[in-house]
This record gives sequence, structure tokens and C-alpha cells, in this order.
Amino acid sequence: MKYDLIVVGGRVAGSISSFYASKEGLKVLMIEKNPEIGTPVQCAGGVSDTFFKSMKINPSPKFTCTRIRGACIHAPSGASFLTRDPIITGYIVERKVFDKHLAILSAEQGTDIMLNTTAKDLIIKDGKITGVIAKKDGQRFDIRSEIVIAADGIQSKIARKAGLDTRFKVDEICSCAQSEMVGVNVKNDIMEFYLGNKIAPGGYFWIFPKGEERANIGVGIRRKECNMKSAQYYLKKFTSKLNATEIEFNIGAVPIGGPVKRTYTDGLLVVGDAAGQVDPLTGGGIHIAAECAKIAAETASDAIEEGRTDAEFLKVYEKRWYKKVGANIKRSLKYRKILNKLTDEDLNNLVESLKGKELNLDSKIPLFRLVKDYPNILKLLKEIL
Repeated sequence: MKYDLIVVGGRVAGSISSFYASKEGLKVLMIEKNPEIGTPVQCAGGVSDTFFKSMKINPSPKFTCTRIRGACIHAPSGASFLTRDPIITGYIVERKVFDKHLAILSAEQGTDIMLNTTAKDLIIKDGKITGVIAKKDGQRFDIRSEIVIAADGIQSKIARKAGLDTRFKVDEICSCAQSEMVGVNVKNDIMEFYLGNKIAPGGYFWIFPKGEERANIGVGIRRKECNMKSAQYYLKKFTSKLNATEIEFNIGAVPIGGPVKRTYTDGLLVVGDAAGQVDPLTGGGIHIAAECAKIAAETASDAIEEGRTDAEFLKVYEKRWYKKVGANIKRSLKYRKILNKLTDEDLNNLVESLKGKELNLDSKIPLFRLVKDYPNILKLLKEIL
């Protein structure tokens, strides 16, 4: 078998890469290790309007659950503030349906898809990547291609096989656990976030409404903060206080330390979680991954057209995606470093300072003004920003 492009991984980054590459006229194969795209569920399902506008995808009722118009942030003390910043506006989606919808769009564009298939290794000839060695139904076989895109998640083995260091340090990984629950009393258009080192050390709790008293309730904690207690422990501790019924449970991990040092090499590009293309502050990665995946597909198309699949040509991918989303990731990483240093008392003071006010993370000056009465927080801002 011979393709122009092989995409390893069938989630958001993989499907978006495959869709745009096929749209560019490439012969594309997308490999997914699971027997069904969209399962097991990954991520809480919050998708911004920006994603749909940028990707030109309609937010269909087939996969959208609720319209989100704001977020409520809760301090350890119980104090909270509500923000309706336009950047938050979007939808909670049913990830199983949403991910499969993206794969369907890609297939309709011409992408071939192989499920229950694992990319075991790269085919390298004379120093050039020429495809992957795959395994399906106990059989190993070669699949040839001009370029490979690694969209295989936080534990990307394919990128490492190509010599790229895509490992993340322990304190750069957020360990997550999430339950979908029924009987949750929450506003359908507001996401809830809970901060506190006792409730979610190094991270936060979330409640994302899905309508009809359903919600995704989850927690993300930094692994070095876990000690002997897991994300599942903190989740059960929180949900045990709710008069609600669990109907689904999932665990996972998210890289929050920023992008890996290099996202390209001869014949290969890295996208999504595998590349660390995630917002370090929120752990959200759908919009960022989609933008980078689109650029990866366009770069692959240009490279094949020019007959240049070498690293020197493919480095334009990294330049383009960093220009598109790099500044946002860098800014979020700064805010993540601030939150890492805040005590519960600091968090209480921060939320108190924001009550009844609008927080604009795109601007430094308003933030400094909001926390001017809290010396410890102000000092951290000056040090990091």
C-alpha cells in the first residue's frame, strides 16, 4: 500500500489533518488504534465559537449539548465571580459523536481510515521516513508514504521513533479524571470551575453542563502534587457530596508545560497533544490542535508538491503554527506559573478582587489594577509577566 500521507491518530488533530490534506488532493490514510473513533472519551467537551468559525464547521445539534455563555470561578472560601467574556462563548459537545463527526467529514473528503490498527514503527530508508509498520488483527505489514503526521497523543511513540523528544516532565503533566453524571443541579449555559489546593492540587475542578441535569464533572491535578492520591480520589471526594448518579467514568492526562522543543523532522510532523499544543492554563486543546493540524496538512501538501519532505522544508510548519497560536500558549503558560505559586489564601483574595469585575487575560494593565491591594499576587505578576 502506498499513500502520500499517513496520519497516526484519529482524534481531533488526526481528523482535521486528514480532512485538509485530502481536501488538498493528497491520498491520505488515517490510522486509529481503537476500534471506534471517539471512544474512550477524552476531554470535558468544551469547544469555543472560534473553533467552529476557523474550521468552517457548523455546530450541529447532532453533537452539541448546550450553548455556553459564561463561566463561574469558585475560590476555596466559597467566594465566586461570573465572567461572560466572549472568548468563553461556545458549546459543550458530546465527544463520542463530535470526534466521529470529524472523522466522517475527513472520510467524505477522501481519507481512508483503518481502525483497530497500531503504528508499531517507522519505515526508514537511507535516513528518510518512507512510511509506517502497522499491526492489525495480529498481522504486521508495511504502509508506504511520503510524509507521516504523528497525532497519537501525549505518549506519542511515532515522533520518538523519528528521533524527536516528545517526552514531558512529571510536573508538566496534568492527571485527569472525569465522570458524566445525571441529577446535577447546574445552569445549562454556565461552566463551573473550582480552585483550591485541597480540592484540586495544582489544577482545578470543572462542571460542564450537558442539559437535562446531565454534566461532565472532572478534575485535573499536577502529578507532582498528587503524592499518593490520584485524580480519581479527588473526583470521588467531590462527587460523593452530590445527589447525582454516575453513568460514565474516564481518566487521562494532558500536557500543560507548553510545546515540545521541535515538532518536525525529515518526513514527519507532530500535532496536538503529542506536540504539547495545549493551552497550559486551561488544559484545553481542541482549538489549538485544530489550527496546528490544518497548518500541518497544508505544509504536507506543499512539501509533496515540491518534492521536498526534508526537515529544512518542513520547518515552515513550526514557524506557521507558532505564529498562529504560539503567543497565546506563551501567555497562558505565564498565567499557569502564577497559579502554581498561589496558596489557597491567595486564591481567595484573587477571586474576591475579581467579584463584579471583568477579567481580560489579553491585557496586563487591567489585571495589575485588579490585584493592586494584594501584594503577594502583585509580586508574582511582576516576576512572571
